[in-house]
Amino acid sequence: MPNIRPISDLRNNSNEISEFCRVAREPVFITKNGVGDMVVMNIEVYEKQQAQLELYAKLAEAEAEILSGEEGVDFFEFARKLRADVHGKI
Repeated sequence: MPNIRPISDLRNNSNEISEFCRVAREPVFITKNGVGDMVVMNIEVYEKQQAQLELYAKLAEAEAEILSGEEGVDFFEFARKLRADVHGKI
C-alpha cells in the first residue's frame, strides 16, 4: 500500500520520512492541497531505478539495430578485447 503524506510532513517529520524510505526501500508520495505533488525516495533505490532504465534503453536500441539488419560484434571476440583492455590497465 503506498505511503501518502501531506507536504507539511516534509517540514515536520522529515527524519521519519527519510527513515521510512531507507528502511522500507519504498517511496513516499507527497500531496499538496490534497493532490499528488512529488515523490520522496531513498537515493540508492533511485539510482538502481535509473540504472535499470538506462539498461532497458540500451537493450531496446540493440534490439532495434538487430531488427534493422545491422551486424553486431561476436561476443567472444568482444570479451577477449575487454579482458585484454582490463588486464593491461591493472
